[in-house]
Amino acid sequence: MTKILIVSDSHRWIDELDSIKKRHQAEVDLMIHCGDSELEADQPEMERFITVRGNCDYEDKFPEEAEVNVGGHKIFITHGHLFAVKSTIMNLNYRAQELGANIVCFGHSHYLGMEQIDHTLFINPGSIRLPRGRKERTYCILELIDNKADVTVYDLNDGELEELRRSFILSNDA
Repeated sequence: MTKILIVSDSHRWIDELDSIKKRHQAEVDLMIHCGDSELEADQPEMERFITVRGNCDYEDKFPEEAEVNVGGHKIFITHGHLFAVKSTIMNLNYRAQELGANIVCFGHSHYLGMEQIDHTLFINPGSIRLPRGRKERTYCILELIDNKADVTVYDLNDGELEELRRSFILSNDA
C-alpha cells in the first residue's frame, strides 16, 4: 500500500501548505505539488514535495513535467497549462499514453475532479487558495493497493469530505 498527498495551486500560501504537510506527513509515502506554489524550491514548505512548474511559478528548478513509479503504476505530474486543461484533458491523455502512465496528477483549473478514461486515472486536487466550482479549499490523498486506487478529498480547514471519496480499478498497462 502506498499513500500519496496531492496538492496544487497554493499560490504563496506558506502556512496552509505547511499545515497540510505536517497533518499528513506521517501517513503518506509521497507528496506531490502540481504547480503554482509560487515558492522557491529550497523553501522548507516545499521539502519532500515532488513539484512541477505552473504558469505562475518562476522557479526554474521545478520541471514542467515529472514521472514517478509507485507500486507498478506510473504517475505523470504536470501543472496542466501546457496541455490546455481548462478546455479538455485529451491532450493529457495523449501525453500519458506516450509516457505509459496510468495515473495523471495536474492542476491549473482550480477545479477539483477525478475521472478514469480507458486505463488512465486523472486527478485534479483543486486549489487550497482559490477554489473554483465549490467553496471547499481542496487537496487529495491517493491510496494505492495493488490495482485499486482510493481517492480521498480533504478540505483545508474541515478535513475529509467523505461524500467525495472515490475508488477506481487500475490497469498496469496504460
